[in-house]
Amino acid sequence: MLDGNEKKYLTECIDTGWISSEGPFIKQFEEEFSAQVGRKHGIAVCNGTAALDAAIEALGIGPGDEVIMPSFTIISCIGQIVRSGAKPVLVDSDPLTWNMDVSQIEAKITTRTKVIMVVHIFGLPVDIDPILDIAHRHALRVLEDAAQMHGQTYKGQLCGSFGDISTFSFYPNKHITTGEGGMIVTNDEQLAEDCRSLRNLCFQPHKRFVHERLGWNLRMTNMQAALGVAQLERLDEFVARKRRMGARYTELLSGLRGVQLPLPRTDYAENIYWVYGLVLDESVGLDAEEAMKRLAAKGVGTRPFFYPMHQQPVLRKMGLFESVTLPVAERLYKQGFYIPSGMALTDDQILRVAEAVREVLA
Repeated sequence: MLDGNEKKYLTECIDTGWISSEGPFIKQFEEEFSAQVGRKHGIAVCNGTAALDAAIEALGIGPGDEVIMPSFTIISCIGQIVRSGAKPVLVDSDPLTWNMDVSQIEAKITTRTKVIMVVHIFGLPVDIDPILDIAHRHALRVLEDAAQMHGQTYKGQLCGSFGDISTFSFYPNKHITTGEGGMIVTNDEQLAEDCRSLRNLCFQPHKRFVHERLGWNLRMTNMQAALGVAQLERLDEFVARKRRMGARYTELLSGLRGVQLPLPRTDYAENIYWVYGLVLDESVGLDAEEAMKRLAAKGVGTRPFFYPMHQQPVLRKMGLFESVTLPVAERLYKQGFYIPSGMALTDDQILRVAEAVREVLA
């Protein structure tokens, strides 16, 4: 929803001529966003994948290192790990929250483990206290991907505040959008400095075109940051709206046989419903692909769940995960999908979607 101060701030960018990555909205967005999450440093970048890439590089992950992470996630999480020469070590999902199964993590730790990557999925955060305890006992760093968790809390503390370094995305389907964009947040001065350098081609302050390290151009523009500032002003409103939408879907779809709805809450968080997912029981006689086709015929758009990392063809071709089976992640992809969940969805549209789901799955 772009009906707040977005136009006003974008006009300011145009009127002043500050449209590039040097404009004042960049610093404002970084400071306000990091303060909202409760972190000392915010580093704005061009997208959420760039945020992950820079964070992984800043953590010094390289050949011979291992990173423990969920299989059920987007491929952005694994790209830089593989490119760096490190080894991703995958854990399965919890069948109720769809997040990584925390109980599997400790058994995966070896002498080469360097980082645990936490990825909060769809609306509920990972149960992170046990992970922080494991990381502390084994002297590991925690990288927290909070791309989908704007405004979400874990035991009252905001997601994005737990990792040694944490990342966010501002893609159009997120609670806060800048069109494309991302943010790295941390309390670690050195990690913050490294990420600022990495996003700007590792230019040196006094020898600009003499490079000691390879970086990227990951800069966010002032115009994107202007959108972000306007969106951040309304985050509480957006979170409340998504929770109302999720509650309405649950009310309309409760009692539908053979369909797992998102958990409304756990003992550590209330669902933020970034998207509203459905997982079909095999007894329904449909998998996600077929159900999505039938909903499309009724004019209802859907999206599939994540394809597990251990089954990705590009990674299998690299010789990764050849003997890995993770049944929960595999089932989530095969039987799971999400229905329209955008912020602009009206009550009438929610009702029509729910009626179509009931007709298809009856």
